[in-house]
Amino acid sequence: MTKARTNASASPAVGRNIIQNGAMNVAQRSASVTGLGASAGYFTCDRWKLNFAGSTAGRLTMSQTSDGPNGISANCIKLDCTTADTSIAAGEFAILQQLIEGQNLQRLGKGVAGAKQITVSFYVKGSRASTQVCNLYEGDNNRHIGATFSVTTDWTRVEITFPADEDDGSSPLADDNTVSIYFQIWLHAGSNYTGGTIQTTWANYVANTTAAGLDSLFSSTDNNFFITGVQMEVGPVATEFEQEDFGTTLAKCQRYYYQLTSEGTATNYILGSVESATAAAMGGLAFPSEMRAIPTAALLGTNITKFYSAATGTDVSVALTTNRCSKNIGSFIIGSFTGATVGQSASLYNGGSGSGISFDAEL
Repeated sequence: MTKARTNASASPAVGRNIIQNGAMNVAQRSASVTGLGASAGYFTCDRWKLNFAGSTAGRLTMSQTSDGPNGISANCIKLDCTTADTSIAAGEFAILQQLIEGQNLQRLGKGVAGAKQITVSFYVKGSRASTQVCNLYEGDNNRHIGATFSVTTDWTRVEITFPADEDDGSSPLADDNTVSIYFQIWLHAGSNYTGGTIQTTWANYVANTTAAGLDSLFSSTDNNFFITGVQMEVGPVATEFEQEDFGTTLAKCQRYYYQLTSEGTATNYILGSVESATAAAMGGLAFPSEMRAIPTAALLGTNITKFYSAATGTDVSVALTTNRCSKNIGSFIIGSFTGATVGQSASLYNGGSGSGISFDAEL
């Protein structure tokens, strides 16, 4: 169901929204990335992944844009088609999705007797009138459900209530830190996913019932799509979008991804202390939030790390060679430098704006 934005009369307890960063406020990686369409990844707003498959020639720019609906969020995700693809292969798709841990979904009681209904709501607009698809894919038991929704050139609130999935009583969601449900907004798809009739009740996954009726974002370079205020909650009622303070949202996002970069044009931003060895040095820092899993450390940007030896006073470009992180501590080894002596103190510096180090534990 699609309708103009209204405020619900009820205001249930804090924490009812299962979706994280639904207001699109946090974007640690970047505010805008161009040329997307060849490979999946997290690019701008935290927790929001773009997934692509097949040989699509379509390309888009993803950005965090200050154009959200008044009273809901100042920010939204904007997806702007920059290269059209009107010859759609059967196996193509483009999806905006959020992957949700099973241990955050136990309130749904899904797959067993007494399972609850799920209501999702979000605010959308576009450059044209179109029909898109919202789909929930449940990976633990390979089940799914979906619904079409309408997009106009004005902000509207979409509200969709999905029925409970009691199944046969033997397929609960895993109570762990792996993905159980994929919240998905379908943007483009070939006949492998659109050739049937959309599945509007929970059922075992059949690909061609996933996105039937979908209009492609890649049909024209005039197309764009905006979304914010995304909420997923237990029950049959779409309540008012839950407003969450920025610090709480940031901490939730840092469970999955954390990075240290320079501020503005500043250089020589200390990322961590290291203890030198003949050709390598070890550094570490405490994460602000315990991460979902042991993360992978990576250097960001160009002209990145410089190894400063207290004895020589020399900056030397280095590379991160070994990841020894835990869920609470970012520990890493850097190498490929010379002139250091065992026991020297050292610091890892940022070589320029946007450079730094990241720790990734995304689903």
